[in-house]
Amino acid sequence: MSAISPLEFTAVVIPAFNEAENLAVLIPRIPEKIGHIIVVDNGSNDSTASVARQMGCMVIREARKGYGTAVLSGLAHARLLKADYAVILDADGANDPESIPELVFPIADNQADLVIAQRTQNVEQGALLPHQNFGNKLAVTLMKLSGANYRDLGPFRSLRLSKLPELDMHDPNFGWNVEMQLKAFQLGLRVKEIELPYYRRKHGTSKISGQIHASVMAGAIILISIWRYR
Repeated sequence: MSAISPLEFTAVVIPAFNEAENLAVLIPRIPEKIGHIIVVDNGSNDSTASVARQMGCMVIREARKGYGTAVLSGLAHARLLKADYAVILDADGANDPESIPELVFPIADNQADLVIAQRTQNVEQGALLPHQNFGNKLAVTLMKLSGANYRDLGPFRSLRLSKLPELDMHDPNFGWNVEMQLKAFQLGLRVKEIELPYYRRKHGTSKISGQIHASVMAGAIILISIWRYR
């Protein structure tokens, strides 16, 4: 009899807005043993929801716009499903879903409560634009002023779901990662950062990095969030 894998008690939460083409490539690469795949359709007007359903995913419709809102909605459903661990995975294909076990196992082995994939070494050319690199470095530098010694704000991460109520997450938008990391530091949670590859999005244009004005707005939100949650 084979041992039960922690992946069977894991929910993968994928916030998505008009990502049908990317989901068709991404979902088949998620490890088969994963307990639940939850796609949070954040107001798409393409076939995001139908593609996800056809591939066996649970689809949650979250009409309220915002990255943080979509992720929190997915995590709430993961808790209803009694999952022990949750992995947050963007729909754009920039992160390799085959790396999910590397995020889950440190938590299952009781070595961490939050595991973050950092993008400081193995980054495909063009995956992070200059303004993204600058903004990310500025953000982690400012976070260090609060004593939180992080190297990245990478969105690909895993969490022990029993810790979610303690984190008391509220940020509806792109301050979500900052809020989670600063609160995890303040609460004394065990946080592990691991280097994983980061690639260019597979299809389409990023709603943030592909548009300068959107990147500026996201950067401003992140900086405000650092001040708010410091």
